[in-house]
Amino acid sequence: MDVSRLTTRRRARSASDTRLVAATPLRGLLNKVFPDHWSFLLGEIALYSFLVLLVTGAFLAVFFEASMDDTVYDGSYTPLRGTHMSAAYASTLDISFEVRGGLLVRQIHHWAAMLFMASIVLHLLRVFFTGAFRRPRRLKWIIALSVFWVGLATSYTGYMVLDDGLSGTGLRVLSGITLSIPVVGTWLTSSIFGGEFPGDVIIGRLYFLHALVLPALLVALLSAQVALRLRLKPSQWPGPRRTNANVVGERLAPRYAIKQAGLFMLVCAVTALLGGLFQINPIWLFGPSQAAAVSAASQPAWYVMFLDGAVRLMPPWEVTLPFGDGYAIAPIFWAAVVLPGLLVILPAVYPFIEARVRRDHREHHLLDRPRDAPTRTALGAMAVAFYLVLTSAGAADVIALELHVSTNVMTWAGRIGLLLLPPAAYWITRRVCLGLQQHDRQVLAHGVETGIIRRGPDGGFTEVHQPLAAPGTELPYAGWAVPKKMNRLGALTPSATGFFTPIEQPAQAPATRDRHPTVG
Repeated sequence: MDVSRLTTRRRARSASDTRLVAATPLRGLLNKVFPDHWSFLLGEIALYSFLVLLVTGAFLAVFFEASMDDTVYDGSYTPLRGTHMSAAYASTLDISFEVRGGLLVRQIHHWAAMLFMASIVLHLLRVFFTGAFRRPRRLKWIIALSVFWVGLATSYTGYMVLDDGLSGTGLRVLSGITLSIPVVGTWLTSSIFGGEFPGDVIIGRLYFLHALVLPALLVALLSAQVALRLRLKPSQWPGPRRTNANVVGERLAPRYAIKQAGLFMLVCAVTALLGGLFQINPIWLFGPSQAAAVSAASQPAWYVMFLDGAVRLMPPWEVTLPFGDGYAIAPIFWAAVVLPGLLVILPAVYPFIEARVRRDHREHHLLDRPRDAPTRTALGAMAVAFYLVLTSAGAADVIALELHVSTNVMTWAGRIGLLLLPPAAYWITRRVCLGLQQHDRQVLAHGVETGIIRRGPDGGFTEVHQPLAAPGTELPYAGWAVPKKMNRLGALTPSATGFFTPIEQPAQAPATRDRHPTVG
């Protein structure tokens, strides 16, 4: 009898252990801790705006006709009635003016694309300046870069399939870029366009890429990014009780998940508000695409404008190779093919270059403050300055028109700025970082300024400092924020903040009894 009871208990215990083992992965996922800081939400904003893109894109795909067949427009937009155009452009006009809610969905789709690219760029900058690309997150960095470039291609193909006057200009630029590629350029252009520019198949091919191939690739990349984030230990800002071995934050369930759901709703609300109140890409004003016409003041999206600026600033240097009668390489090849190739390769290999130069192959789970990595921060500032100069050069014709200056002046200003501003940004940023480090160390050594001024026996004035440690104790610089105000030390209570403006209660004098004699 005792033996049977013991066997039954062992079986029950083994079954219970099996249930616990089976529940461990899910329980571990729900108990995973994520740090709570606004800068970590940039990647989530990109993910949620991509979900908005998928939903709105599926709606638009029902009504869009990706065809270059000639048709005569007979819709409700009166200025274009009787105009010959492609079926793709006519269907886009119908979506804007005939389909109920079509214009709203179109504009939400466009604004979501802008938000997606902006959040990806800010996320990449945050990762770079804080050193979050170091081991074990090198693969995440490469995937994030791939998301940017695939997203750029997806947005570009989305522009081109509309077949309006602006996208026709972009297609002509694409044709010129592919023609500049040595040896295979002519064959590649003919293959893409199905013959001479513009052909009659390019819209269908771009739509296939935009609606199926590139979104599927983005889904795969973003899924891999999410999987790596769930698998790896989250990075966090340095601070008290935060080390490479722990994570200070909130568990995935329930608070973090609720916050993410709220952020998703906020992204949907913002894109809907932008789509409903602010006009974007009014294709009916551009007219249909014409191969023999180029739209004046044509500007690409802000995240593609740097390539346009590089083409405009490239000097007319034509390299002739000594093959046969001479093989010429057009200047646009260096600006539109070689430069993007370098911009793809250099950021991807930078984590390996930095690790080799600094001889640091350890795993890092604590982020660097930008001031604590002055060389990296200076390189990032130099890259941002390089990007801003090229972006402004992409709008040089519009700037010249508005400021009533010569376009040649804008071109030479961009070339000079491209040579001078990035090195200047590097030097200034590095000096600022070193100065901020020195200020932090001075606070650790001498204490926090109290605002109390004392006059010495010799008549001089000195400010009283509140030391951060006992006299004779030397505090090491640990890499996190150093308190520089008294309220950070608990000596002063910080004022309460309101929703829009701070709520500050002015100091009031204590109530005193009236000592004047009364007249009786």
